[in-house]
Amino acid sequence: MSAPMNPVGRGPAHAFPEITASRERRPTGFMDRAMPLLVLALILLSPLARAADNQLTAAETQQGWLLLFDGKTLDGWMTSASQPGKSPVEQAALNPHRSGAYMLVHTQQWANFLLTLDFKITNGCNSGIFVRTSSLTPKPGRDVGFNGLEIAIDDTKDAGFHDTGAIYDLVKPTKNAMRSAGEWNHLEIACLGSRIEVALNGEPVTRADLDLFNRPGVRPDGSAHKFDLAWKDHPRRGYLGLQDHGSPCWFKNIKLRPLP
Repeated sequence: MSAPMNPVGRGPAHAFPEITASRERRPTGFMDRAMPLLVLALILLSPLARAADNQLTAAETQQGWLLLFDGKTLDGWMTSASQPGKSPVEQAALNPHRSGAYMLVHTQQWANFLLTLDFKITNGCNSGIFVRTSSLTPKPGRDVGFNGLEIAIDDTKDAGFHDTGAIYDLVKPTKNAMRSAGEWNHLEIACLGSRIEVALNGEPVTRADLDLFNRPGVRPDGSAHKFDLAWKDHPRRGYLGLQDHGSPCWFKNIKLRPLP
């Protein structure tokens, strides 16, 4: 028996099996802690009609989902330099490559949310999805990517700190669940307070509690990362961004549900 489809029309109704488990506090490290925000996703259990590309179903609208990209125009998007994007809509999708800056960003800022989207890469592609980018002014000697958390997208087969599904240089995915270059993938990102969780093609792959990243340049296990800040203190609100790292890639069905 196949799993029911979720209301955004991709993957099983549960990308995160934790939402069916007990809400009891788990006693171990950040990779084992229950994620209360995903209890809110219980509404995804009921099998609903699949939406057409870049559209919301009536059920999604009722549940509070917002469509961030209309599939036709760059309305609601700009570059991280706060300028209009230079790359046209292609394949009913956004392509940040050669858009004119480090990333293409949505013009609104978001704090707590569920984000779903579909992406496709080219051979050798290196890209990423940024959340809570704050601010859009780069730090001296840095690019604006240092101002936000990146969910990595890379044409690799590994599952390291820089591979697809990783919270870049902070948390490895448990596996690389990305399909081959040229195929569409479905990504889900949940952010609530200090907690970030990622699922790729219906499989939970990455989880982090930013409160445990309480020292600059150091992960909770004591190993080093490249960021010169304690992520515990990073703003919990910022821009969503689609990175241009030198390769074409496409993003569509970009939907967000704000959380309290």
